[in-house]
Amino acid sequence: MFDNFSQKITNIFSQISGKKFITEDDLNTTLRQIRIALLEADVSLNVAKNFIEQIKNEALGKKVISSVSAGQMIVKIVHDELVKLLGSDKCEIDFNHKSPIIILMVGLQGAGKTTTAGKLALRLKNKNHKKVLLASLDTYRPAASDQLKILGQKIGVEFAEFDASKRPEILAKQALQKAQDGGFDVLILDSAGRTSIDQEMMDELIKINQIVNAHEILLVVDAMIGQDAVNVANNFKQKLAISGVVLTRLDGDARGGSALTMKASTNCAIKFIGVGEKLEEFEEFNPSRIASRIVGMGDVVSLVEKAQEIFDVNELENVNKKLKRGVVDFDDILSQIRNMRKMGGMNSILNFLPGMGALKEQLKNMTHLEKEIKTQEAIILSMTKKERKNPEVLNSSRKHRIAKGAGSNIQEVNRLMKKYKMMQKMMSKFGKIDPRKMEEMMKNQQFN
Repeated sequence: MFDNFSQKITNIFSQISGKKFITEDDLNTTLRQIRIALLEADVSLNVAKNFIEQIKNEALGKKVISSVSAGQMIVKIVHDELVKLLGSDKCEIDFNHKSPIIILMVGLQGAGKTTTAGKLALRLKNKNHKKVLLASLDTYRPAASDQLKILGQKIGVEFAEFDASKRPEILAKQALQKAQDGGFDVLILDSAGRTSIDQEMMDELIKINQIVNAHEILLVVDAMIGQDAVNVANNFKQKLAISGVVLTRLDGDARGGSALTMKASTNCAIKFIGVGEKLEEFEEFNPSRIASRIVGMGDVVSLVEKAQEIFDVNELENVNKKLKRGVVDFDDILSQIRNMRKMGGMNSILNFLPGMGALKEQLKNMTHLEKEIKTQEAIILSMTKKERKNPEVLNSSRKHRIAKGAGSNIQEVNRLMKKYKMMQKMMSKFGKIDPRKMEEMMKNQQFN
């Protein structure tokens, strides 16, 4: 997400961050480079121009030129202006209404609307602890309702009955009745899309909304279409009271221009973003955190929240007990490998950390580490339960069997065993540390 734009911005900052003082020529050169980066990210000319003017006015107003911390001040100003450009405030689903909260999903065909409905349902179920009902109103696209029903089954969310012979507004009315009778907190209505915006489509959406009186009308737009996403939003906004935008496929080759200009060009806030094909790869759009990632300041808060959603509390408690005893086995290592994969792998995790923007190119070459982790997982899975719990029983014949089962070699198995022994040694030392002494050492360190 915004990888190319972020890399260019952090490269620009690297040229000035080390300078104690900068001249007006330095400032103009920096702003010109940022403007080029914006245009290359498919940001409209007017928005890019206004953005640069705002930065320059702020920089001159705060007397950045000749300031001792000029480089850092420019980074801060760019960050703050990016937050304004992206929408300033984080926009959430408004649950301050009588249940069920009705969310109407609208958009063009192919934007990923049905998948997004499933992703949103999963997020509301897991994070907001809401009882969600999914309903398809798409009587045009073959198997659209089946797709949503399968998604519902996969995530454990109920699906309203569908009859292709009925009008969408009738289906919406029936779904609303079921949501009310069943005590559902949220009803998500997946409306039909078209290849292009037409009056018939808009009339249908207006009729549906008149019947259900949706609390949220979310426009799903494919970020891959660039500035056309802004045009689509403006066209929908003329007919419907769009409460927010969901941008999909921001993990692909999208340059980020639609996200950077959506709020400024349409006054429609981005509420969610799709950052992958998996149902879990769906995030709330937080302008401040996104801006921090772009300028290379990282986003540790989002990383922690993501970890909290993925990691099992009981599992963490068991691991903590083992650490205190100074004991670790291959089941623990396998669990950590899988948790890391759920979070998007090593590259995804590093992208959340401060200062990683300038290392994007090097991170792309870390595929060997990902391959090594996959090999280690295969080796562990080739072990018996007894071997995972008691690695010390692994003799030469067992290692050869494991290597063969994992499609690897004995050298890889020995390498993994060496890592395990080093970890075991480290854990045994960690387990012997007195927590009270550790706390005392930490306090003493703070005063040194």
